[in-house]
Parts: sequence; structure tokens; C-alpha cells
Amino acid sequence: MDIRHLNYFIAVAQLKSFTKAADYVHISQSALSKAVKSLELELNVELFDRSSKKIQLTDAGEIVLIESLKIKEALNELSTQLYDLMNLEKGSIKIGLPPIIGFLFFPKIIKQFNARYPEILIKLSEDGAENIKQEIQDGLLDLGIVILPVDEEEFDVIPFIDEELMLFVSHDNPLAQYDEIEIKQLSHERFIVFKQGFALHDKIIHECIRAGFHPKIAYECSEWEFMSGLIGENLGISIFPRPVIDRIDRTKIKPIRIINPVFPWKLGFVSKKDKYKSYAVKEFFNFIHELSVTVKT
Repeated sequence: MDIRHLNYFIAVAQLKSFTKAADYVHISQSALSKAVKSLELELNVELFDRSSKKIQLTDAGEIVLIESLKIKEALNELSTQLYDLMNLEKGSIKIGLPPIIGFLFFPKIIKQFNARYPEILIKLSEDGAENIKQEIQDGLLDLGIVILPVDEEEFDVIPFIDEELMLFVSHDNPLAQYDEIEIKQLSHERFIVFKQGFALHDKIIHECIRAGFHPKIAYECSEWEFMSGLIGENLGISIFPRPVIDRIDRTKIKPIRIINPVFPWKLGFVSKKDKYKSYAVKEFFNFIHELSVTVKT
């Protein structure tokens, strides 16, 4: 079986178009059609239903796609392992991290790791923790930072941050008179939260519901700096990790501790369990272990 034919088939199945797939794999449409037909003859099945304008996989095609993706992943892992043997201190790591983690902690971590392993390239992808977890499961990322706990039957986990969340309000907000506050006191406030897909979005809503009310969402954002500006102008309140205190304009924004209960914020580095880890990924995990479980700014 020609591996190229499997790759061509995968492209057609995922793009649902011979024309788009031909452009994607950089061959002519006629050559692509011939390769897929050759695969069908070799397997003695029809992979696509060509009776309508829209290309659809047959039942056999669905099975072949699932197994083809497994073969492709296995070949990629084989290539990675062979590369590791030939280039022991080189490679790359694809890491997913929430934006707020990026500016709070990661620059220092990257600087230290690069000093030790200058030939290892780190590729960063900023997104919400929930999206990052899904991309790790899908094999699009080597590892990432997500909110804990996670299913440890699916992920290898290194606890990384153990902090608490705090309330941040404008000095013009009446709540600014308090140094401590309970979640239930926020039932009439307008919230500024990260958009869906970010772990803090769901966590804040969940804790408000536990306290007996549904939060009034005024704004959903993905940029910390913009959210900070909205808080400073007294357009709403928000909840962030304690280390954010060092990054806010204290002349405009007041941090307030949340009590009864305390609002925990535990994050960890995770990778897909049982997935082959390259030399670069293994060394990064070892490096994080050395930094200790809790990172302080």
C-alpha cells in the first residue's frame, strides 16, 4: 500500500472536495482521483459516495479514514523517534497556554529553558484552557497548561501553580471599601469575564451558581489588558489569579480577597497519556519538575 495514497484519501475525506484536496497536497486533480481509485481497487471497496454533488464517505470509507489517521500518527511518531536518535539535543515543542499565564509566568520559564537548551524550539499557542485540553487530546499540541484536576487516565500531569483567585474592582465601585468579600455579595454586580473556552469563564459562573445566583455578564473578552481597562473605568468587576495584583494599576483598581470559601486556582502542565514524548518534550517536563510544584513570581 502506498502511504501517499492514504494521505491523499485523508485530504479528500477531511476537505470533502477533490479540488481542494488536490490544491492542499500539491498534485493535479486527475492524479489525485487516480490515486484514490487505485486505493479503492487495492482494498476492494468504494471509499466515497460519488452519486451526489457533495462528496460523502461510505461506511467502508469511514472505517478506512479512522485507521488511516492511526497509521499517519504512527508514522509521524516513528519519524520523531528516529529524529531524536540523530539529534539528541534538538527538536521542537508545541505548547498551549492561556494568555493570562503567558504574561504572568512564561517569559521567565522560556528564558531559563532556552539558556539550557538553545537548539530546542518552543512554539506557543495561546487559547483557553478547555480548548488547549482538547487540542492535546487531538494530538495538535505536545503539552499545555490547564486547570486542575483533569482525568489522569487520559493525561500525564505536573502540578504547576497553586494560587487563589481574587476579586478586582474599580476604586469607584462601592465594593472597594472591603478587603475581603464573599461571592454571594456579588449577585447585583456586572461581571467582565474571559470568553467561552477559557477555564475561568466556566469556573466563575459555576461558583456564582453555587452561591445562589447567575452572574450578570457585561463583557466577554480574551485580552487581559482590555479587561483591566474596563475594570479601571468601573464598567464591571472581574475575578483573576492573585499574581495579577503585581500587574494592575493600583491607583484605579482594588484587589479584594474572596472568602467563605476561598477561591482556589490550580493549574498544571499536561500531555496526552501513552503518547510518545520526544526528547525535547521529556526535557521540558524534567525542567518543569525542577522548578518545583508551585511557581512564584
